[in-house]
Amino acid sequence: MLLKRRFPSDELWCMRYLNTRMELTEKEKQHWANLEKGYEGEVKFDLLTEKSTEERLVIHDLLLEVNNSYFQIDTLIISERMIHLIEIKNFQGDWHLESDKLYAVNTGREYKNPVYQLKRSAALFRQLLQILKQDAPVEASVIFINPEFTLYQAPMDQPIILPTQINRFLKDLNHTPSKLNEGHRKLAQQLLSLHQTKSPYTILPYYHFDQLKKGMYCKECQSLLNRINKDLVCGECSRHEKIDQAILRSIREFKLLFPERKLTTESIYEWCNADISKRTFSRVLKKNYTMRGSTSNTYFE
Repeated sequence: MLLKRRFPSDELWCMRYLNTRMELTEKEKQHWANLEKGYEGEVKFDLLTEKSTEERLVIHDLLLEVNNSYFQIDTLIISERMIHLIEIKNFQGDWHLESDKLYAVNTGREYKNPVYQLKRSAALFRQLLQILKQDAPVEASVIFINPEFTLYQAPMDQPIILPTQINRFLKDLNHTPSKLNEGHRKLAQQLLSLHQTKSPYTILPYYHFDQLKKGMYCKECQSLLNRINKDLVCGECSRHEKIDQAILRSIREFKLLFPERKLTTESIYEWCNADISKRTFSRVLKKNYTMRGSTSNTYFE
């Protein structure tokens, strides 16, 4: 049973929006590309875990905190006798391990060894289980999901699952009988309730409202939308979108990029900078959000 689906993180959404509305540096573009690639690999693994035949509880993308230390779990699988903690990496190309250090063969550049990150997360997760008075064994694994990934000198005593081993790992998991009880479900709900929505690891470029390009952009190709009668149409890919839907999408973008700013008719009208009357923006806000403040200082939540 899937208890928590995976969605793009706020950080990834922000980078997508900022790439449309400002010029990112090469370093920022690389950070964005890494986020996209990581998310792509995680979704690929999610599809593989949907085929389980035994009783299991699956939670994707958990951010937890123990004693002021945050840790991320890409996928958590609760079985009858074991909790599987899984870190997913979408690395591509030739890599090698040397004295527990991970290097890309083509560049010689050193990268963080994901096994260290996994061991830290597993240790903190076991601490959390103790706090919750849960006594369940934990098995932690790093899964390299990309079929074009090769790791030379991979030690056999490390919790590493290579692309050629993934199907066997899942087959072994599915062939292990698992019957869940109320204690398993209670633990899953406790973990879900402890999920943190704001990550301390978020890295975003510096930006401000006046600096960003204004307008309403296509959600497919990020080109400017033009008004044609009651619809907005992309001049590049010809995608149509209802005006109200496009306004709501732009509002969500505004709220994510500027959580400290009040949501007002004027701010969204300026943000969208489109051939749409201010009255239309006011109508959409009143229909979908709660009006606050006095007549002269109205905002929406």
